[in-house]
Amino acid sequence: MYEAKAKFSELLNRAEGGESITIARAGRPVAQLVPMTRASQPRVPGALRGQIHGAESLLDRDVEVEELFNGARE
Repeated sequence: MYEAKAKFSELLNRAEGGESITIARAGRPVAQLVPMTRASQPRVPGALRGQIHGAESLLDRDVEVEELFNGARE
């Protein structure tokens, strides 16, 4: 653990290069420093627009439920 603190920048560089590093305390593994995986393509908001459909009834108003939430009914 002490060595990991002292060489943290070096360990980050190694992980950035693709290496997985196990960090131990008193000889017992306690953490693993792994490289981040990058998405193959950047996320595009709205890319699935028109491709995902839900039940139309989910959009219908339920007057009874609205009354319960608004306290008009008990």
